[in-house]
Amino acid sequence: MDLLLAIDQGTTSTRSILHGPDLAPRASAQLALPQHFPAPGWVEHEPEDIWTATLSTMRDALAQGGATAKDLAGIGITNQRETTLLWDRRSGRAIHRAIVWQDRRTAPHCARLAAEGAGRLIAERSGLLPDPYFSATKLAWLLDNVGGARAAAERGDLAFGTVDSFLLWRLTGGRVHATDATNAARTMLFDIRRGCWDDDLLKLFGIPAAVLPEVRDNAAEFGSTEPGLLGAAVPVRGMAGDQHAAMLGQACFAPGMVKSTYGTGCFLLLNTGDVAVPSKNRLLTTLAWQLGGQRTYALEGAIFIAGAAVQWLRDGLGIIQDAAESGRLAAQADPAQAVYFVPAFTGLGAPHWDAAARGAIFGLTRNTGPAEICRAALEAVAFQTRDLVEAMQADWGDQAQTVLRVDGGMTASDYAMQALADLLGAPVDRPEVQETTALGAAYLAGLQAGLLPPPGPAVAHWRLDRRFQPAMPRAEADRRHAGWQDAVRRVLT
Repeated sequence: MDLLLAIDQGTTSTRSILHGPDLAPRASAQLALPQHFPAPGWVEHEPEDIWTATLSTMRDALAQGGATAKDLAGIGITNQRETTLLWDRRSGRAIHRAIVWQDRRTAPHCARLAAEGAGRLIAERSGLLPDPYFSATKLAWLLDNVGGARAAAERGDLAFGTVDSFLLWRLTGGRVHATDATNAARTMLFDIRRGCWDDDLLKLFGIPAAVLPEVRDNAAEFGSTEPGLLGAAVPVRGMAGDQHAAMLGQACFAPGMVKSTYGTGCFLLLNTGDVAVPSKNRLLTTLAWQLGGQRTYALEGAIFIAGAAVQWLRDGLGIIQDAAESGRLAAQADPAQAVYFVPAFTGLGAPHWDAAARGAIFGLTRNTGPAEICRAALEAVAFQTRDLVEAMQADWGDQAQTVLRVDGGMTASDYAMQALADLLGAPVDRPEVQETTALGAAYLAGLQAGLLPPPGPAVAHWRLDRRFQPAMPRAEADRRHAGWQDAVRRVLT
């Protein structure tokens, strides 16, 4: 019983990866997750799609690895954060589709909160900003817009959770309603310094405490799966939001270390140790992880659209057949054309936090073609990353390390990673194991099972694949970044 199974439930896919006791991946299975867009700016997932894909990939990963449930020391869960579900405690069925973190339907609610001065309380307690990105206003929307939901919630008939809680409920047959500290920290309802749900925030958003899950450490005993699901009961021993799991997978254990994950969006986290650093540059103060009751904090910058921009080039514009083609085309772009693509499809995240901003492409000429647009899409990720790094340096000072550890689907593109190093003006390190989110979830389960040591220098699961060194003259990178900032100003509302 020394194998570890990681569930990585993301925005566009669900995967399960079987890891050995050394955290080396042994087998994996993945299924795409359908997206639903019922109105402009609205993004939803079908909860049953999430559950069936999770169960299917778990079984497939075990089968491909030649393993059974009895070989598992534990399961780790990592998930798309902030995505909000509300389900009936008796049936386990959600009363509405999951409202995805990208969803902007509650922007007017957040604007009212900001206008009323609630932003200060929200920031002081949760470390977050009043934005539709987070779970609180999504949950309030469900309570107010699904018939009978509020009354049922106040009676204790409904359970709220992010995806981790929903999966845990299903895996344990409804016996456990819990979450971990990192996912709780993304709801806008949790006091990150005291480590508990906050009564003032619950009152502000009109949330009955009866719907809330219990909050546990990231490595903890979360209950065991129903025996019939995998053939035997397996303990769930680790849970973390995807970006926090990736930080553990990247072994960013020392204060000042920085990681950035490039998936649907981009999320850059800076380890600030045991100090919750208030941001003066509209970044988020959040938990990195909580182990043994001890909290480690991070500064975070969130970019809503990263890999999703490449997906749009493929599915929306139809100018590429697959994601890998974007780098090949970008390398052929005319260097004389200054084309900028601001991918504000669902507003802009840090450091702007403009929910009403919308995407635009600037600098088009008669000579502009797919190559230039592809280059602009990939460079947009680099420019947004630079904006976040500069904000973090302003908040944290020179202690922030200049090496960026990266992971996620986009990091497979050498072109994109070189552009990132060039425009950032700093080395970019790509690890051998790029599925660091699942790696972090497996690490937490292994830590709780006693197979792996606590975070520190002794944890040597991280290995470098390639370091991308900046090759572009700094003056050229600065000039192009200034052009990007001008483009962003044009879409801000």
